[in-house]
Amino acid sequence: MTVPAVALALAASLSACGSGDASTTGGRPDNAVAAQAQRSTPPDGRGTAQAKSVPGGGRAESNTAAVPTPLPGVGPRTLARIPGKTRQVVLVTGRGKNSSVSEAVLYRRTEAGWEPGKTWPAHNAVEGWTDDHRLGDHRSPIGVFTLTDAGGLLPDPGTRLPYDQSTGFTINGTGSLGEPLAGSFDYVIAIDYNRKPGVSPLDWTRPLGAEKGGGIWLHVDHEGPTQGCVSLRKRHMRELLLALDPGQHPVIVMGDAESLRR
Repeated sequence: MTVPAVALALAASLSACGSGDASTTGGRPDNAVAAQAQRSTPPDGRGTAQAKSVPGGGRAESNTAAVPTPLPGVGPRTLARIPGKTRQVVLVTGRGKNSSVSEAVLYRRTEAGWEPGKTWPAHNAVEGWTDDHRLGDHRSPIGVFTLTDAGGLLPDPGTRLPYDQSTGFTINGTGSLGEPLAGSFDYVIAIDYNRKPGVSPLDWTRPLGAEKGGGIWLHVDHEGPTQGCVSLRKRHMRELLLALDPGQHPVIVMGDAESLRR
């Protein structure tokens, strides 16, 4: 490998999972009504109209409106951070605060509430999750973050997100379990934690400062924990790239299950 190629591979590695997380969400606490609806939803997650008994043995329908289906496992504080204009949510739920195992589901908002897609197995950082991500802590940031930009070593599969194909996404070496990292950045979606939206995932701008990390991505799984990113199998990353629509203002809601219930 030539010296420029080595430097390029190193830059890709450091700009992604190796350096931590990305910027705070563009979300705003303007979803109080939805949060209240979520709090009032029955345990089975469905809102239904109630029927009342009337004299003579008949039944009369209540005029109580059906409660929209909520995002499962998402509490009012987290829900309030999802922008009101958002119609797509990638919900990543970690198994535990210190676990690197999680699952991801792409939800779309409908008149009836949040409709789930397929459930995909995922990995997060080797040390689990944190509310205060720092450079090199090997934890994934908990929160709600916008998804605005994509890229990868491979050509654009047809996503509607801005896509940067570049050899800057080349990576080699091994992960924490000794697994090869080659191909991990074939497809990536930048998670807008401590980054400038609207630029390539390779951009090094860190609005919160370098100490808060950056380069937190969704990327191809390498059969092991990440250093801060969220990883999905290659076919699932491709499916996600094809499904995300910037006109739907997609966000990722990510964290361990207990933290997301807040």
